[in-house]
Amino acid sequence: MTPPSEIAAHRPRRLRVLTGALVGLLAAAVAMGAAQFASGLGVPQSSPVLAVGQAAIDLTPPPVKDFAISTFGTDDKTVLLGGILVVIALYAAVVGVLAVRRLAFGMCGLAIFACIGLAAALTRPTATAGYVVPTLVGAAAGAFALARLARAAARLGSATTDVLVPPDLSDLPAPPDLLVPPDLPVPPALAPEPAEGKPPTDSAGVAKPAFRAGPAYSFTYLPHPDDRAPSPWPARRRFLVSSGVAVTAAALGTVAGRNLTDEHNVAAARTAIRFPRPAVPAPPLPAGSNLNIPGLSSFITPDSSFYRVDTALLVPQVDPASWQLRIHGMVQREITITFAELLRRPLIEAYVTLTCVSDPVEGPFVGNAKWLGASLADLILQARPLAGANQLLCTSIDGFTSGTPLQVVLDGRNALLAVAMNGAALPVVHGFPARMVVPGLYGYVSATKWVTDIEVTTFASAVAYWAQRGWSQQAPIKTESRIDVPTAGAPLAPGRIPVAGVAWAQHKGVAAVEVRVNGGPWHEARLAAVPDIDTWRQWVWEWRATPGTYQLEARATDATGYTQTAVQAGPPPNGASGYPSTQVTVR
Repeated sequence: MTPPSEIAAHRPRRLRVLTGALVGLLAAAVAMGAAQFASGLGVPQSSPVLAVGQAAIDLTPPPVKDFAISTFGTDDKTVLLGGILVVIALYAAVVGVLAVRRLAFGMCGLAIFACIGLAAALTRPTATAGYVVPTLVGAAAGAFALARLARAAARLGSATTDVLVPPDLSDLPAPPDLLVPPDLPVPPALAPEPAEGKPPTDSAGVAKPAFRAGPAYSFTYLPHPDDRAPSPWPARRRFLVSSGVAVTAAALGTVAGRNLTDEHNVAAARTAIRFPRPAVPAPPLPAGSNLNIPGLSSFITPDSSFYRVDTALLVPQVDPASWQLRIHGMVQREITITFAELLRRPLIEAYVTLTCVSDPVEGPFVGNAKWLGASLADLILQARPLAGANQLLCTSIDGFTSGTPLQVVLDGRNALLAVAMNGAALPVVHGFPARMVVPGLYGYVSATKWVTDIEVTTFASAVAYWAQRGWSQQAPIKTESRIDVPTAGAPLAPGRIPVAGVAWAQHKGVAAVEVRVNGGPWHEARLAAVPDIDTWRQWVWEWRATPGTYQLEARATDATGYTQTAVQAGPPPNGASGYPSTQVTVR
């Protein structure tokens, strides 16, 4: 009987590879589901996928980050996670193929990936011993699933379709001569032929009858049931059942983990907060602060469209009841303040425009809001900084750090430890329960979200997250402008066309905006009113357009007399520069 292994060897290689890839993908799904469940029970940020993603963010070269932000905007984190999952899927498929061929190879591949997850988790700034648990749980679950699935796939490979396998007859003895007893009639087909010469005799000398050649006879082999190849259905059933169990386990682990993570959600706590009346309310918006031109950015940016740029793959859920801020370092008196104590301090309302250093010319990463918070300067002065200190190293709950110039915080501007935005508690994605807002500095040195620690130190002795990656340590915002309307696209009708946008020069104030067409003379735009010098300012210029194609450019001048430069520069290392422009067609 032909061994099943020889029959299995003839199975298509492609089918074996696909089966192995499926084994790897299912095992990886089980591992991630178990890890998600374990991280939900403990610290959501300890998920190995998130840990690897955060490590990827930290290790990505700045030019690649700039490209991701400029290309994908606020979807950059979704794209990153999607890319990580694709890489995991490809790696898992290779591991599965190896495991089906030899289980030890697959286990080695799984161990390598587990080590990567452990290294990523343990190198997080906020890592504790508990960060290793999800990776270990996921690796154990993945190893169990991989072993079961690989064995089931191997049995599947040993089974063939239900075919008859003829036995090997080469070793059987030849059949005996066909003798017809003399007392039986001889069939006609076997009638003796006339002998030619001496007839043949047997061993006793008795003559043997000669026979005419009859018709050819064929023999049909009727196999015994034991000679049939094993049916593939038990093996297939076992593999399908194992796969179904793996899919179910992965889904249950993922869903349960997400539900456990949602239990950390602070939406209810955020909604329950009631803020006292501000000791220093924001001035009422002056008439004409909004020009009400379709397509022009509103003076107040809604929370839902306010830009978000940070390094957090999973938005921290910080319970205000447990939140604390520690101020320490080069101070005479260390301070720790709770959220309840923070709300009992005099609160200040202020309109402040925030800008991300990654914002390119004409970019979207700038927004204006009404903030409510305690004076950051008062908190720092309460700690009594020592002589020589020049930096506030501010740390988020997820380990991100920013370095804020101390003298800027103390120079009298509305530097806030903010707790509310546009009349409500901070949105979670914008730093709930507390964040920094310092006018006049790019966000990476002034606007730490989920802040829990401020160390009074020096720029020489402590280097913040983005400064470690080549960005400037001190980052005053450049005087800039943006054209919101008209936009390139559909042709415009001749006549009066409003050219409008926003300009900003935080803590200096915008004094003028000019527009030119096709490189011609500059025309002064009309400016909207503003409540103070820390916000952006709307502007508009009425253009009498005639048919043709035109290049529109703008530039702003701040209250110090500095005019926006025409020199084109990208965001690194201290912000983009250049004239904003748009090309339009009038027909």
